Amino acid sequence: MSATPIEPADPPAVARPSVGRNAWVALGVLWFIYVLNFLDRQLLSILAKPIQDALNITDGQLGLLGGLYFAFFYCFIAIPVGWLADRTNRVRVVSIACGIWSAATIACGLSRNFGQLAMSRMTVGFGEAGGVPPSYAIITDYFPPGRRGMALGIFNLGPPVGAALGIAFGASVAAAFSWRDAFIAIGVVGLVVALVTPFLVKEPRRGGLDAAKTAAPAASPVRAGFWDTVKMFFSNPVLVLASLGSGVTQIVTYGLGNFAVLFLMREKGMELGDVALWYALVVAIGMGGGIFASGWLIDKYTKRTRKAYALLPAVSLSLALPFYIAFVWAPSWPLALALMLGPNFLNYFYLSSSVALVQEEVKPNQRVMSGALLLLVMNFIGMGVGPTYVGAASDFFRAAHPENSLQIALYTLIPVYLVAIGLFLWLARVLGRKTSKPGAA
Repeated sequence: MSATPIEPADPPAVARPSVGRNAWVALGVLWFIYVLNFLDRQLLSILAKPIQDALNITDGQLGLLGGLYFAFFYCFIAIPVGWLADRTNRVRVVSIACGIWSAATIACGLSRNFGQLAMSRMTVGFGEAGGVPPSYAIITDYFPPGRRGMALGIFNLGPPVGAALGIAFGASVAAAFSWRDAFIAIGVVGLVVALVTPFLVKEPRRGGLDAAKTAAPAASPVRAGFWDTVKMFFSNPVLVLASLGSGVTQIVTYGLGNFAVLFLMREKGMELGDVALWYALVVAIGMGGGIFASGWLIDKYTKRTRKAYALLPAVSLSLALPFYIAFVWAPSWPLALALMLGPNFLNYFYLSSSVALVQEEVKPNQRVMSGALLLLVMNFIGMGVGPTYVGAASDFFRAAHPENSLQIALYTLIPVYLVAIGLFLWLARVLGRKTSKPGAA
């Protein structure tokens, strides 16, 4: 990619394509959809206590709803959706997906038993599978190399903002009205956003901003084969290790995230009113700050070496571990929340890092599908195992430790941190063997 050494004027012209207004509008709309995506997803864990009381479900059933049942549809539907979006209008795919998961969120609020709630959550997963992979590719085609880490970092602020809004809104509505009203209200907002998205976001040209392609526009429209992309992805150790490292990290983030509010309320004495304010602030500041900082650090350090894509998550998880242990141990909810800022800030560096690495590593016509495969691996491991395991472990420990079964279950996630750190260090070694120039695959 570093052709023609005789043309010194070339780098300035290619290095900094302007980021126009349409790019920022597209990023803003896709970011808001991601906020709704995560807000819908988080309502179940935020409102776990009133839902358990109303529908009489156990920790294990709650873990299945937020874990295996949701992940099965979310992960595997993402593959055909990614294949479809790589060869059709990606903006339209995102819009339809948003409409499906929003309607399913309304159905969650209308559920009268565990079976109905399980079907509604699986449909939410079905819809949400079509939101993120196409968005990654659309943003990558709106922002040039060297600006994508920050753009994807901003986009990945959707989960913390969605989680924080979900906590504040969901807990407030549940305290004042009913947990059902929270699901219905958010679902209605999502349906409106789904309708207006195609009018606000234009479909960008695939690969149009990738580094210096002289005059070969014919390369863009070539459609990548489904099995060719799958084979490429799983034969590339960089992509496989990034996916596995992210997946193991998500066992912690989803395992903790799906049970943190229930843990703080049931075992630390927190009330719904406290959750709406203080827990929302901790998630917004901690997770939001960490994801934003990670995007900035990725752009800064990957200019020097591609190993930064792996070393940043490895270092951040190493720093997060002692804070996580102290959070689970803390005897009161105010101290637990203060300590939780550490893991909330440091646990999510992997996200922007892995997404940016995968998008840079593959061809433009394989980006949506590769993003879907990344989500398949990391979410099936993390989302599928994390909440399901923590819920089952809590039920297992409850017979002998009825007062602190969730605390013991959360302690058992400590070794998972060590496995994730090891995988990212392994990825750093693999990246070190390849060229240290970012973007050279």
